[in-house]
Amino acid sequence: MSLAVQIDQNGGPEVMKLVDVTVGEPGPGEIRIRHKAIGLNFIDVYQRGGLYPLPMPLKLGMEGSGVVEAVGEGVTHLKVGDRAAYASQPPGSYCEVRVMPAKCVCKLPDAISFETGAAMMLKGLTAQYLLKRTLPQGGLKAGDFVLFHAAAGGVGLIACQWAKALGLRLIGTAGSDAKCALALANGAEFCINYSTQDFQAKVKEITGGKGVKVVYDSVGKDTWDKSLDCLAPFGLMASFGNASGPVAPFAPGILGPKGSIYVTRQTLFSHITTRENTQAMADDLFEAVTSGKVKIHIEQTFPLAQIQDAHIALEARKTTGCTIITL
Repeated sequence: MSLAVQIDQNGGPEVMKLVDVTVGEPGPGEIRIRHKAIGLNFIDVYQRGGLYPLPMPLKLGMEGSGVVEAVGEGVTHLKVGDRAAYASQPPGSYCEVRVMPAKCVCKLPDAISFETGAAMMLKGLTAQYLLKRTLPQGGLKAGDFVLFHAAAGGVGLIACQWAKALGLRLIGTAGSDAKCALALANGAEFCINYSTQDFQAKVKEITGGKGVKVVYDSVGKDTWDKSLDCLAPFGLMASFGNASGPVAPFAPGILGPKGSIYVTRQTLFSHITTRENTQAMADDLFEAVTSGKVKIHIEQTFPLAQIQDAHIALEARKTTGCTIITL
């Protein structure tokens, strides 16, 4: 048996309940993992609320770390007793023990704690595919400007550090002066408080009117229109989240007058469809963390029994860096 967080209908944090579930043996291509820590992400909110519809009843959570208890037929990259971490579908990480597909589960280096492993997989792999795989025409090189919204969040703080290591000039945005200071302390060259400043005007000022090569945007509705106007000609608008709500439909014809710009909507799970891709991206992330180029900031922890409080804090934008759920 295992305690797990389950919802029977979409709604607010109050729909999440702790239930007892039976955990069996892993089948072919699966493992059973006992969690040591669990990651909290905005995708969990989208699934709970119904923005990303899924069948009910639904167990939540996309990220965790722990110890492999059993291995199913055909799994060769993991063995019983291995320390492991993952960002993976289907949801279900908000629990003590689970059986899950092994494909996206990676052996966790001894130098990385379970807490850090749970905090960094989804957010760190997201930063990896954004900065390394989601690139404007001609790619990115040292000295290029990029705009990164929500720079003090879990993905944002990792991206600030990683971008600096790559020589990129990252302009961040955040909703308070304190969050801006945090982003600057973690490698952002500039950070704009979008609650008190016009970020579009500031970006144009910082770049001498040229704009940025790429905008990485997990905020969505509230930042979309001005973000398009921050781009240089042939720039890339990379949407990867909807923290303020989904982007309204728009006419593709507006992209031409704005400089023949590109638009893409990215998800991590498109990038980790194969075991090989998952491991390559994870190896890059592990190297960035163990080398010290990227520090994972765990700023909030909640016990599993207080999962409702964790969601309330996340949705109210009262969190910075990463949040983990403890067992």
